[in-house]
Amino acid sequence: MTERYVMSIDQGTTSTRCILFDHGGRLVSVAQREHRQHFPKPGWVEHDPMEIWRNLERIAPEALAQAGATPGQVAAVGIANQRETTVLWDRLTGVPIGRAIVWQDMRTGPLVDELSRAPGAAMVTERSGLPLATYFSAPRVRWMLDHTPGLRERAERGEVLFGTMESWLIWNLSGGVDGGVHVTDVTNASRTLLMDLHTLSWDDGLLDFFGVPKAMLPEIRSSTETYGTARRVFPGVRIGAALGDQQAALFGQTCFSPGETKCTYGTGAFLLMNTGTTPVKSDNGLLTTVGYKIGDEPAVYALEGSIAITGALVQWFRDGLGLISTAPEIETLARTVDDNGGCYIVPAFSGLFAPHWRSEARGIIVGLTSYITKGHLARAVLEATGWQTREVVDAMNADSGLSLKELKADGGMTSDNLVMQMVADVLNVPVARPMVVETVSLGAAYAAGLAVGYWAGLEGLRRNWHRAARWVPAMEPARRAAEYDNWQRAVERTFDWIRAGEDPAAAP
Repeated sequence: MTERYVMSIDQGTTSTRCILFDHGGRLVSVAQREHRQHFPKPGWVEHDPMEIWRNLERIAPEALAQAGATPGQVAAVGIANQRETTVLWDRLTGVPIGRAIVWQDMRTGPLVDELSRAPGAAMVTERSGLPLATYFSAPRVRWMLDHTPGLRERAERGEVLFGTMESWLIWNLSGGVDGGVHVTDVTNASRTLLMDLHTLSWDDGLLDFFGVPKAMLPEIRSSTETYGTARRVFPGVRIGAALGDQQAALFGQTCFSPGETKCTYGTGAFLLMNTGTTPVKSDNGLLTTVGYKIGDEPAVYALEGSIAITGALVQWFRDGLGLISTAPEIETLARTVDDNGGCYIVPAFSGLFAPHWRSEARGIIVGLTSYITKGHLARAVLEATGWQTREVVDAMNADSGLSLKELKADGGMTSDNLVMQMVADVLNVPVARPMVVETVSLGAAYAAGLAVGYWAGLEGLRRNWHRAARWVPAMEPARRAAEYDNWQRAVERTFDWIRAGEDPAAAP
Protein backbone atom coordinates (compact mmCIF):
# COMPACT_ATOMS: atom_id res chain seq x y z
CA MET A 1 0.00 0.00 0.00
CA THR A 2 1.39 3.42 -0.96
CA GLU A 3 2.21 5.64 2.03
CA ARG A 4 0.26 8.88 2.28
CA TYR A 5 1.33 12.07 4.04
CA VAL A 6 0.17 15.52 5.05
CA MET A 7 2.31 18.51 4.13
CA SER A 8 2.72 21.53 6.37
CA ILE A 9 3.85 24.93 5.11
CA ASP A 10 5.32 26.93 7.98
CA GLN A 11 5.68 30.49 6.68
CA GLY A 12 7.63 32.21 9.43
CA THR A 13 9.22 35.58 10.03
CA THR A 14 12.69 34.57 8.83
CA SER A 15 12.08 31.52 6.64
CA THR A 16 9.57 29.23 4.99
CA ARG A 17 9.58 25.47 5.60
CA CYS A 18 7.77 22.53 4.07
CA ILE A 19 7.47 19.45 6.25
CA LEU A 20 5.88 16.09 5.49
CA PHE A 21 4.23 14.21 8.37
CA ASP A 22 3.00 10.62 8.39
CA HIS A 23 -0.13 9.24 10.04
CA GLY A 24 1.66 8.87 13.38
CA GLY A 25 2.49 12.58 13.39
CA ARG A 26 6.16 11.81 12.75
CA LEU A 27 8.33 14.16 10.72
CA VAL A 28 9.31 12.49 7.43
CA SER A 29 11.13 15.24 5.56
CA VAL A 30 11.80 18.96 5.77
CA ALA A 31 13.01 21.65 3.37
CA GLN A 32 13.63 25.24 4.37
CA ARG A 33 14.69 28.52 2.78
CA GLU A 34 15.26 31.90 4.44
CA HIS A 35 14.03 35.18 2.98
CA ARG A 36 15.58 38.61 3.22
CA GLN A 37 14.68 41.08 5.96
CA HIS A 38 14.31 44.65 4.66
CA PHE A 39 14.83 47.62 7.01
CA PRO A 40 14.31 50.71 4.81
CA LYS A 41 13.99 53.12 7.76
CA PRO A 42 14.42 52.91 11.55
CA GLY A 43 11.53 50.89 12.95
CA TRP A 44 10.42 49.65 9.53
CA VAL A 45 10.49 45.91 8.74
CA GLU A 46 9.45 44.50 5.37
CA HIS A 47 9.39 41.23 3.41
CA ASP A 48 9.11 40.63 -0.33
CA PRO A 49 5.95 38.52 -0.87
CA MET A 50 7.20 37.35 -4.28
CA GLU A 51 10.45 36.08 -2.73
CA ILE A 52 8.44 34.10 -0.18
CA TRP A 53 6.22 32.64 -2.91
CA ARG A 54 9.26 31.68 -5.04
CA ASN A 55 10.85 30.04 -2.00
CA LEU A 56 7.74 27.91 -1.52
CA GLU A 57 7.88 26.87 -5.18
CA ARG A 58 11.44 25.65 -4.62
CA ILE A 59 11.20 23.89 -1.28
CA ALA A 60 7.94 21.98 -1.72
CA PRO A 61 9.45 19.70 -4.40
CA GLU A 62 12.56 19.30 -2.22
CA ALA A 63 10.49 18.04 0.72
CA LEU A 64 8.69 15.57 -1.55
CA ALA A 65 11.94 14.38 -3.11
CA GLN A 66 13.54 13.74 0.30
CA ALA A 67 10.67 11.40 1.15
CA GLY A 68 10.59 9.83 -2.28
CA ALA A 69 6.97 10.97 -2.54
CA THR A 70 4.81 12.44 -5.27
CA PRO A 71 2.05 15.07 -4.95
CA GLY A 72 -0.42 12.22 -5.36
CA GLN A 73 0.70 10.84 -1.99
CA VAL A 74 -0.13 14.09 -0.19
CA ALA A 75 -3.60 13.92 1.34
CA ALA A 76 -3.73 17.64 2.13
CA VAL A 77 -1.61 20.69 2.83
CA GLY A 78 -1.98 23.00 5.84
CA ILE A 79 -0.45 26.44 6.37
CA ALA A 80 0.84 28.08 9.54
CA ASN A 81 2.02 31.65 9.16
CA GLN A 82 3.63 34.61 10.83
CA ARG A 83 0.64 36.55 12.10
CA GLU A 84 -0.32 40.20 11.42
CA THR A 85 2.18 40.67 8.56
CA THR A 86 0.24 42.58 5.91
CA VAL A 87 0.23 42.03 2.14
CA LEU A 88 -1.65 43.99 -0.52
CA TRP A 89 -1.65 42.85 -4.14
CA ASP A 90 -3.27 43.57 -7.50
CA ARG A 91 -6.16 41.21 -8.24
CA LEU A 92 -5.61 41.31 -12.01
CA THR A 93 -1.81 41.04 -12.20
CA GLY A 94 -0.99 39.22 -8.95
CA VAL A 95 1.77 41.74 -8.28
CA PRO A 96 2.17 42.88 -4.64
CA ILE A 97 1.64 46.56 -3.85
CA GLY A 98 5.13 47.15 -2.48
CA ARG A 99 6.59 44.89 0.16
CA ALA A 100 4.70 43.22 2.99
CA ILE A 101 4.75 45.18 6.26
CA VAL A 102 5.90 42.79 8.99
CA TRP A 103 4.29 42.39 12.42
CA GLN A 104 7.41 43.89 14.04
CA ASP A 105 7.10 47.13 12.04
CA MET A 106 6.54 50.32 14.08
CA ARG A 107 5.79 52.90 11.36
CA THR A 108 2.11 53.13 12.30
CA GLY A 109 2.88 54.49 15.79
CA PRO A 110 1.73 58.07 15.03
CA LEU A 111 -1.40 56.77 13.29
CA VAL A 112 -2.24 54.51 16.24
CA ASP A 113 -1.79 57.45 18.63
CA GLU A 114 -4.14 59.52 16.48
CA LEU A 115 -6.74 56.75 16.26
CA SER A 116 -6.60 56.11 20.00
CA ARG A 117 -7.89 59.66 20.55
CA ALA A 118 -10.62 59.37 17.92
CA PRO A 119 -14.30 58.84 18.79
CA GLY A 120 -15.09 55.15 18.85
CA ALA A 121 -11.61 54.00 19.87
CA ALA A 122 -13.05 52.05 22.81
CA MET A 123 -15.04 49.97 20.32
CA VAL A 124 -11.84 48.39 18.97
CA THR A 125 -11.01 46.31 22.04
CA GLU A 126 -14.67 45.68 22.85
CA ARG A 127 -15.34 44.07 19.47
CA SER A 128 -11.97 42.64 18.41
CA GLY A 129 -10.64 41.55 21.81
CA LEU A 130 -7.35 43.28 21.04
CA PRO A 131 -5.78 46.58 22.08
CA LEU A 132 -5.34 49.31 19.50
CA ALA A 133 -1.65 48.81 18.74
CA THR A 134 0.93 48.81 15.95
CA TYR A 135 1.23 45.03 16.38
CA PHE A 136 -1.92 44.28 14.38
CA SER A 137 -2.85 44.50 10.69
CA ALA A 138 -5.53 47.19 10.34
CA PRO A 139 -3.28 50.22 10.98
CA ARG A 140 -0.84 48.87 8.35
CA VAL A 141 -3.59 48.57 5.75
CA ARG A 142 -4.72 52.11 6.54
CA TRP A 143 -1.13 53.38 6.32
CA MET A 144 -0.63 51.80 2.89
CA LEU A 145 -3.94 53.21 1.62
CA ASP A 146 -2.98 56.67 2.88
CA HIS A 147 0.55 56.65 1.49
CA THR A 148 0.09 55.09 -1.97
CA PRO A 149 -1.54 57.47 -4.49
CA GLY A 150 -4.71 56.07 -6.01
CA LEU A 151 -4.62 52.88 -3.93
CA ARG A 152 -7.74 53.59 -1.90
CA GLU A 153 -9.86 54.14 -5.01
CA ARG A 154 -8.59 50.89 -6.52
CA ALA A 155 -9.24 49.04 -3.27
CA GLU A 156 -12.81 50.36 -3.12
CA ARG A 157 -13.35 49.02 -6.66
CA GLY A 158 -12.11 45.59 -5.55
CA GLU A 159 -8.97 45.74 -7.68
CA VAL A 160 -6.62 45.41 -4.68
CA LEU A 161 -6.67 42.48 -2.26
CA PHE A 162 -5.54 42.37 1.36
CA GLY A 163 -4.36 39.35 3.27
CA THR A 164 -1.95 38.02 5.83
CA MET A 165 0.64 35.55 4.56
CA GLU A 166 -1.64 32.50 4.47
CA SER A 167 -4.10 34.41 2.24
CA TRP A 168 -1.30 35.33 -0.16
CA LEU A 169 -0.04 31.73 -0.38
CA ILE A 170 -3.49 30.15 -0.71
CA TRP A 171 -4.43 32.61 -3.47
CA ASN A 172 -1.28 31.75 -5.41
CA LEU A 173 -1.49 27.99 -4.79
CA SER A 174 -5.10 27.85 -5.94
CA GLY A 175 -4.49 29.66 -9.22
CA GLY A 176 -3.58 33.27 -8.55
CA VAL A 177 -4.96 35.55 -11.27
CA ASP A 178 -6.52 32.45 -12.83
CA GLY A 179 -9.23 31.86 -10.22
CA GLY A 180 -7.22 32.00 -7.01
CA VAL A 181 -9.24 31.65 -3.79
CA HIS A 182 -9.13 34.75 -1.57
CA VAL A 183 -9.67 33.48 2.00
CA THR A 184 -8.34 33.73 5.52
CA ASP A 185 -9.08 31.67 8.60
CA VAL A 186 -10.62 32.88 11.85
CA THR A 187 -7.34 32.79 13.79
CA ASN A 188 -5.62 35.15 11.38
CA ALA A 189 -8.72 37.31 10.92
CA SER A 190 -8.86 37.70 14.70
CA ARG A 191 -5.46 39.43 14.59
CA THR A 192 -6.45 42.23 12.21
CA LEU A 193 -8.55 44.46 14.56
CA LEU A 194 -11.28 44.20 11.90
CA MET A 195 -13.15 41.04 12.94
CA ASP A 196 -15.88 40.87 15.57
CA LEU A 197 -14.71 38.20 18.00
CA HIS A 198 -18.25 36.99 18.68
CA THR A 199 -19.76 36.89 15.18
CA LEU A 200 -16.47 35.84 13.48
CA SER A 201 -17.21 38.25 10.65
CA TRP A 202 -15.77 41.52 9.39
CA ASP A 203 -17.27 44.33 11.45
CA ASP A 204 -18.62 47.35 9.57
CA GLY A 205 -17.98 49.65 12.52
CA LEU A 206 -14.33 48.60 12.74
CA LEU A 207 -13.90 48.90 8.97
CA ASP A 208 -15.29 52.45 9.08
CA PHE A 209 -13.11 53.34 12.07
CA PHE A 210 -9.91 52.25 10.32
CA GLY A 211 -11.03 53.35 6.85
CA VAL A 212 -10.54 49.93 5.25
CA PRO A 213 -12.74 49.09 2.22
CA LYS A 214 -14.62 45.81 2.63
CA ALA A 215 -14.08 44.93 -1.04
CA MET A 216 -10.40 44.20 -0.42
CA LEU A 217 -10.92 41.70 2.42
CA PRO A 218 -10.70 37.90 2.13
CA GLU A 219 -13.57 35.63 3.05
CA ILE A 220 -13.29 34.38 6.63
CA ARG A 221 -13.37 30.58 6.86
CA SER A 222 -12.78 28.01 9.60
CA SER A 223 -9.26 26.78 10.39
CA THR A 224 -9.91 23.26 9.11
CA GLU A 225 -11.83 22.89 5.86
CA THR A 226 -10.98 22.45 2.20
CA TYR A 227 -10.42 25.94 0.81
CA GLY A 228 -9.66 24.67 -2.67
CA THR A 229 -7.30 22.51 -4.67
CA ALA A 230 -3.74 23.50 -5.47
CA ARG A 231 -3.15 24.22 -9.15
CA ARG A 232 0.48 25.19 -8.69
CA VAL A 233 3.46 23.68 -6.80
CA PHE A 234 1.60 20.42 -5.99
CA PRO A 235 -1.34 20.25 -8.43
CA GLY A 236 -4.38 18.35 -7.25
CA VAL A 237 -3.55 18.48 -3.53
CA ARG A 238 -6.34 19.83 -1.31
CA ILE A 239 -5.59 22.94 0.76
CA GLY A 240 -7.17 21.93 4.05
CA ALA A 241 -6.11 24.29 6.84
CA ALA A 242 -4.66 27.63 7.87
CA LEU A 243 -3.79 28.92 11.33
CA GLY A 244 -1.65 31.67 12.77
CA ASP A 245 1.62 30.19 13.99
CA GLN A 246 0.93 30.36 17.73
CA GLN A 247 -2.55 28.93 17.32
CA ALA A 248 -1.02 26.18 15.20
CA ALA A 249 1.33 25.38 18.08
CA LEU A 250 -1.66 25.20 20.44
CA PHE A 251 -3.25 22.71 18.03
CA GLY A 252 -0.01 20.77 17.56
CA GLN A 253 0.33 20.44 21.32
CA THR A 254 -3.22 18.98 21.34
CA CYS A 255 -4.49 21.58 23.81
CA PHE A 256 -8.10 20.77 22.99
CA SER A 257 -9.70 21.21 26.44
CA PRO A 258 -10.30 24.40 28.44
CA GLY A 259 -7.35 25.16 30.68
CA GLU A 260 -4.79 23.33 28.56
CA THR A 261 -1.90 25.67 27.85
CA LYS A 262 1.21 25.74 25.71
CA CYS A 263 4.22 28.03 25.68
CA THR A 264 6.61 28.41 22.76
CA TYR A 265 10.04 29.53 24.00
CA GLY A 266 12.22 31.20 21.41
CA THR A 267 13.60 34.74 21.14
CA GLY A 268 10.53 35.67 23.14
CA ALA A 269 7.74 33.46 24.41
CA PHE A 270 4.07 33.01 23.55
CA LEU A 271 1.63 31.41 25.98
CA LEU A 272 -1.85 30.39 24.83
CA MET A 273 -4.53 28.91 27.08
CA ASN A 274 -7.59 27.18 25.64
CA THR A 275 -10.62 28.87 27.25
CA GLY A 276 -13.40 26.96 25.47
CA THR A 277 -16.15 28.14 23.15
CA THR A 278 -16.81 31.50 24.81
CA PRO A 279 -14.30 34.37 24.50
CA VAL A 280 -12.88 35.46 27.84
CA LYS A 281 -12.34 39.18 28.30
CA SER A 282 -9.02 39.90 29.95
CA ASP A 283 -8.75 42.27 32.87
CA ASN A 284 -5.09 41.40 33.39
CA GLY A 285 -3.18 42.44 30.28
CA LEU A 286 -3.79 39.45 28.00
CA LEU A 287 -5.16 39.19 24.46
CA THR A 288 -8.44 37.47 23.68
CA THR A 289 -8.13 35.60 20.41
CA VAL A 290 -9.52 32.69 18.41
CA GLY A 291 -7.62 29.47 19.13
CA TYR A 292 -9.04 27.44 16.23
CA LYS A 293 -12.29 26.49 14.50
CA ILE A 294 -12.90 22.99 13.15
CA GLY A 295 -15.29 23.01 10.20
CA ASP A 296 -18.83 23.87 11.27
CA GLU A 297 -18.13 23.36 14.97
CA PRO A 298 -18.12 26.39 17.31
CA ALA A 299 -14.91 28.35 17.50
CA VAL A 300 -12.55 27.64 20.39
CA TYR A 301 -11.05 30.73 21.99
CA ALA A 302 -7.79 31.37 23.80
CA LEU A 303 -6.09 33.85 26.06
CA GLU A 304 -2.65 34.85 24.85
CA GLY A 305 0.27 36.35 26.69
CA SER A 306 3.39 37.39 24.82
CA ILE A 307 6.80 37.89 26.45
CA ALA A 308 9.27 39.97 24.46
CA ILE A 309 12.59 38.66 25.79
CA THR A 310 13.43 35.08 26.82
CA GLY A 311 16.00 33.44 24.53
CA ALA A 312 17.12 36.90 23.45
CA LEU A 313 18.41 37.48 27.00
CA VAL A 314 20.70 34.46 26.63
CA GLN A 315 21.92 35.89 23.31
CA TRP A 316 22.66 39.21 25.03
CA PHE A 317 24.54 37.37 27.80
CA ARG A 318 26.63 35.70 25.07
CA ASP A 319 27.09 38.50 22.53
CA GLY A 320 26.63 41.64 24.61
CA LEU A 321 28.53 40.63 27.73
CA GLY A 322 30.74 37.91 26.26
CA LEU A 323 30.39 35.72 29.36
CA ILE A 324 29.74 32.56 27.32
CA SER A 325 30.76 31.47 23.82
CA THR A 326 27.66 29.46 22.91
CA ALA A 327 24.09 29.59 24.19
CA PRO A 328 24.11 26.05 25.70
CA GLU A 329 27.04 27.03 27.94
CA ILE A 330 24.76 29.16 30.10
CA GLU A 331 23.17 26.09 31.68
CA THR A 332 26.58 24.74 32.74
CA LEU A 333 27.58 28.14 34.12
CA ALA A 334 24.29 28.57 36.00
CA ARG A 335 24.74 25.16 37.62
CA THR A 336 28.00 26.31 39.30
CA VAL A 337 25.83 28.03 41.96
CA ASP A 338 22.84 26.86 43.98
CA ASP A 339 20.74 30.01 43.64
CA ASN A 340 20.83 33.54 42.21
CA GLY A 341 22.59 35.03 45.23
CA GLY A 342 19.80 37.61 45.55
CA CYS A 343 20.32 38.91 41.98
CA TYR A 344 17.42 39.43 39.54
CA ILE A 345 17.49 40.53 35.90
CA VAL A 346 14.34 41.99 34.33
CA PRO A 347 14.93 42.11 30.54
CA ALA A 348 12.76 45.09 29.63
CA PHE A 349 15.05 45.99 26.74
CA SER A 350 12.21 47.64 24.82
CA GLY A 351 9.51 47.75 27.45
CA LEU A 352 7.52 44.88 28.94
CA PHE A 353 4.77 42.98 27.11
CA ALA A 354 2.10 40.87 28.85
CA PRO A 355 0.76 41.32 31.40
CA HIS A 356 2.20 44.83 31.92
CA TRP A 357 2.25 46.48 28.46
CA ARG A 358 4.57 49.23 29.64
CA SER A 359 6.63 50.60 26.78
CA GLU A 360 8.57 52.94 29.06
CA ALA A 361 10.00 50.09 31.16
CA ARG A 362 13.74 49.51 30.83
CA GLY A 363 15.86 46.51 31.77
CA ILE A 364 17.34 46.34 35.22
CA ILE A 365 19.68 44.20 37.33
CA VAL A 366 19.00 44.38 41.07
CA GLY A 367 20.63 42.80 44.10
CA LEU A 368 24.25 43.19 42.99
CA THR A 369 26.86 42.70 45.71
CA SER A 370 30.51 41.70 45.66
CA TYR A 371 29.31 38.14 46.31
CA ILE A 372 27.69 37.90 42.85
CA THR A 373 29.63 35.92 40.24
CA LYS A 374 28.96 35.29 36.57
CA GLY A 375 27.35 32.02 37.67
CA HIS A 376 24.76 33.97 39.67
CA LEU A 377 24.16 36.26 36.68
CA ALA A 378 23.71 33.24 34.42
CA ARG A 379 21.17 31.82 36.82
CA ALA A 380 19.33 35.15 37.01
CA VAL A 381 19.17 35.21 33.19
CA LEU A 382 17.49 31.81 33.09
CA GLU A 383 15.21 32.53 36.03
CA ALA A 384 13.89 35.63 34.21
CA THR A 385 12.16 33.28 31.75
CA GLY A 386 10.50 31.43 34.63
CA TRP A 387 9.28 34.52 36.47
CA GLN A 388 7.93 36.14 33.30
CA THR A 389 6.05 32.92 32.55
CA ARG A 390 4.64 32.97 36.08
CA GLU A 391 3.29 36.49 35.61
CA VAL A 392 1.42 35.50 32.45
CA VAL A 393 0.08 32.25 33.91
CA ASP A 394 -1.19 34.09 37.00
CA ALA A 395 -3.03 36.49 34.69
CA MET A 396 -4.47 33.60 32.68
CA ASN A 397 -5.71 31.80 35.78
CA ALA A 398 -7.32 35.01 37.07
CA ASP A 399 -9.01 35.90 33.77
CA SER A 400 -10.23 32.42 32.89
CA GLY A 401 -11.27 31.15 36.30
CA LEU A 402 -9.34 28.01 35.37
CA SER A 403 -6.23 26.62 36.99
CA LEU A 404 -3.22 25.49 35.00
CA LYS A 405 -2.47 21.83 35.69
CA GLU A 406 0.46 21.31 33.31
CA LEU A 407 2.35 23.48 30.82
CA LYS A 408 3.21 22.02 27.43
CA ALA A 409 6.42 23.65 26.25
CA ASP A 410 8.12 23.79 22.86
CA GLY A 411 10.71 25.91 21.11
CA GLY A 412 14.48 26.16 21.24
CA MET A 413 14.81 26.95 24.95
CA THR A 414 13.20 23.65 25.96
CA SER A 415 16.55 21.95 25.30
CA ASP A 416 17.82 23.72 28.45
CA ASN A 417 16.82 21.38 31.27
CA LEU A 418 17.58 23.92 33.97
CA VAL A 419 15.26 26.53 32.43
CA MET A 420 12.43 24.02 32.20
CA GLN A 421 12.99 22.95 35.82
CA MET A 422 12.89 26.60 36.87
CA VAL A 423 9.61 27.11 35.00
CA ALA A 424 8.11 24.07 36.74
CA ASP A 425 9.35 25.36 40.10
CA VAL A 426 7.96 28.89 39.78
CA LEU A 427 4.61 27.72 38.35
CA ASN A 428 4.33 24.83 40.82
CA VAL A 429 3.00 22.61 38.01
CA PRO A 430 4.72 20.04 35.76
CA VAL A 431 6.21 21.14 32.44
CA ALA A 432 6.20 18.69 29.53
CA ARG A 433 8.08 18.70 26.20
CA PRO A 434 6.73 16.58 23.31
CA MET A 435 8.68 14.17 21.14
CA VAL A 436 7.88 16.26 18.05
CA VAL A 437 9.06 19.77 18.84
CA GLU A 438 7.96 21.21 15.47
CA THR A 439 4.56 21.94 16.98
CA VAL A 440 3.69 24.87 14.71
CA SER A 441 4.15 22.77 11.58
CA LEU A 442 2.52 19.75 13.20
CA GLY A 443 -0.54 21.78 14.18
CA ALA A 444 -1.06 22.94 10.59
CA ALA A 445 -0.67 19.35 9.39
CA TYR A 446 -3.12 18.03 11.99
CA ALA A 447 -5.72 20.62 11.03
CA ALA A 448 -5.37 19.85 7.30
CA GLY A 449 -5.52 16.11 7.91
CA LEU A 450 -8.71 16.48 9.94
CA ALA A 451 -10.32 18.45 7.12
CA VAL A 452 -9.89 15.59 4.63
CA GLY A 453 -10.40 12.62 6.95
CA TYR A 454 -6.73 11.63 7.13
CA TRP A 455 -7.19 11.67 10.92
CA ALA A 456 -10.59 10.76 12.31
CA GLY A 457 -10.79 13.15 15.25
CA LEU A 458 -9.12 14.98 18.10
CA GLU A 459 -8.70 11.91 20.31
CA GLY A 460 -6.59 10.27 17.62
CA LEU A 461 -4.37 13.33 17.57
CA ARG A 462 -4.04 13.18 21.35
CA ARG A 463 -2.80 9.61 21.03
CA ASN A 464 -0.09 10.84 18.66
CA TRP A 465 1.24 13.22 21.35
CA HIS A 466 4.16 11.59 23.15
CA ARG A 467 6.17 13.14 25.95
CA ALA A 468 9.92 13.44 25.53
CA ALA A 469 10.65 15.00 28.92
CA ARG A 470 8.81 16.17 32.02
CA TRP A 471 9.90 18.40 34.86
CA VAL A 472 8.06 18.45 38.20
CA PRO A 473 8.22 21.28 40.74
CA ALA A 474 10.81 20.89 43.50
CA MET A 475 11.06 24.38 45.04
CA GLU A 476 9.94 24.92 48.63
CA PRO A 477 6.73 27.00 48.81
CA ALA A 478 8.25 29.61 51.13
CA ARG A 479 11.22 30.13 48.82
CA ARG A 480 8.93 30.35 45.77
CA ALA A 481 6.82 33.04 47.44
CA ALA A 482 9.82 35.05 48.64
CA GLU A 483 11.60 34.99 45.30
CA TYR A 484 8.46 35.91 43.37
CA ASP A 485 7.98 38.87 45.70
CA ASN A 486 11.58 39.94 44.98
CA TRP A 487 10.95 39.58 41.24
CA GLN A 488 7.82 41.73 41.38
CA ARG A 489 9.65 44.46 43.26
CA ALA A 490 12.38 44.36 40.62
CA VAL A 491 9.77 44.72 37.87
CA GLU A 492 8.35 47.80 39.62
CA ARG A 493 11.78 49.40 39.42
CA THR A 494 11.79 49.07 35.62
CA PHE A 495 8.85 51.49 35.47
CA ASP A 496 10.67 54.15 37.49
CA TRP A 497 13.67 54.48 35.22
CA ILE A 498 12.12 57.12 32.97
CA ARG A 499 9.53 59.14 34.79
CA ALA A 500 6.37 59.97 32.89
CA GLY A 501 6.65 63.32 31.10
CA GLU A 502 10.38 63.74 31.70
CA ASP A 503 13.15 63.97 29.16
CA PRO A 504 14.97 60.59 29.14
CA ALA A 505 18.26 62.46 29.51
CA ALA A 506 17.07 63.73 32.88
CA ALA A 507 16.26 60.29 34.23
CA PRO A 508 18.02 59.33 37.50
